[in-house]
Amino acid sequence: MFENLTDRLDGVFKKLRGHGKLTEENIKEAMREVRMALLEADVNFAVVKEFVASVTEKAVGQDVLTSLSPGQQVIKVVHDELVNLLGSKTEGLRLDGRQPVTIMLAGLQGSGKTTTAAKLARQLKENGRKPLLVPADVYRPAAIEQLHVLGGQIEVPVFGSSTEQKPVDIALMAMAEAQKNDHDTVIIDTAGRLHVDEDLMTELRDISAAVPLSEVLFVADAMTGQDAVTVANKFNTDLEITGVILTKMEGDARGGAALSVKNVTGKPIKYVGIGEGLDALEVFHPDRTASRILGMGDVLSLIEKAEKVVDEKKAKTLARKIQKNAFTLEDFLEQIQQIKKMGNLEQLMGMIPGINKLKQLKDAPKPDEKELGKTEAIIRSMTKKERKNYRIINASRRQRIAKGSGTSVAEVNRVLKSYTMMLKMMKKMRGKSVIRGGKRRKLPKGLTR
Repeated sequence: MFENLTDRLDGVFKKLRGHGKLTEENIKEAMREVRMALLEADVNFAVVKEFVASVTEKAVGQDVLTSLSPGQQVIKVVHDELVNLLGSKTEGLRLDGRQPVTIMLAGLQGSGKTTTAAKLARQLKENGRKPLLVPADVYRPAAIEQLHVLGGQIEVPVFGSSTEQKPVDIALMAMAEAQKNDHDTVIIDTAGRLHVDEDLMTELRDISAAVPLSEVLFVADAMTGQDAVTVANKFNTDLEITGVILTKMEGDARGGAALSVKNVTGKPIKYVGIGEGLDALEVFHPDRTASRILGMGDVLSLIEKAEKVVDEKKAKTLARKIQKNAFTLEDFLEQIQQIKKMGNLEQLMGMIPGINKLKQLKDAPKPDEKELGKTEAIIRSMTKKERKNYRIINASRRQRIAKGSGTSVAEVNRVLKSYTMMLKMMKKMRGKSVIRGGKRRKLPKGLTR
């Protein structure tokens, strides 16, 4: 979602790096462009004004102007200020203290509260907790049913409530059930409105007064930009929220809500929703997000995603196969499936440092989920023998594979070509040498540095 802002800032910094020596004048000129870039990204005007003033003050300091690489120093100042703007540090949920920990989700109708409740429950369950989902939206019957369906998908129990009950009574009974069945976390999904009204806030305050809440999380649709920030501030004034969850961060919103909400409300962004899948919820890291905005990538998040889907035993088996030149199309298929489990391809590409510059090249590869799906379908249309030995795939076999996968012979040929090129690359990497201790030595086969 920060792509346009990243491109604009990259252009500003490119000009700065072009100056052999920086002066107050060209720094201030660059900051004017940064100001325009942030305003175009729908960042709150007051936030932009404060941000630019702070960066300018630090950027014209002697430490920057007299350094060997002043352009890089300015980028560092901008990065540090972006981290401050986004919240300085990662703030997780308050899971200590009185049990069960009770989390109430609040927000306007359509912000994604119900799905977010299930996503949060799934993540907490993966981390060893025993959550209970509580549907307290009695105005939208489908919301209760939706949460039951989502709870079934993630195998998390859902408290039985009905539209005849009062939300505060539902919350109290759910707490009793949680204590009875040893649930250590209760997640209450509340009703929303199309706008903030007194009835909604009274209902939320009643639940807050009746139930000891550890967290009151405001769920906002990032696509609504500054409206999300305004509403978050209103909820915080009337209810005292403890944090924010921004949904639809994978969309084409300009990023203004993410860059403004902490400064305006004083409350941290705790999670971001990055897709429709129930696994598409991430802990928000201000430093990593700042790095992504500046085109520096986010290697730590990429590694964490890989660790979640990569089976250690399978990884060792694969390493041995590569070492013995036994990497088959079956292995290729398995790697594609693991990549798909890691999430959206474009988001993964965005985590690679320098990818923004690569995107600007004329023939730069574009992440394409459909092509990945086609490749998977083509390999699945092959027999076990063909997957083990691609050399037996002659013209008639290629026609059969194309027909079975709903693709063309040309596309089958393209997959086979990609696979053979991969084999050649692996062969080259096995013979790669490395300098260690002042001497050039060959790496053991199968290992690369």
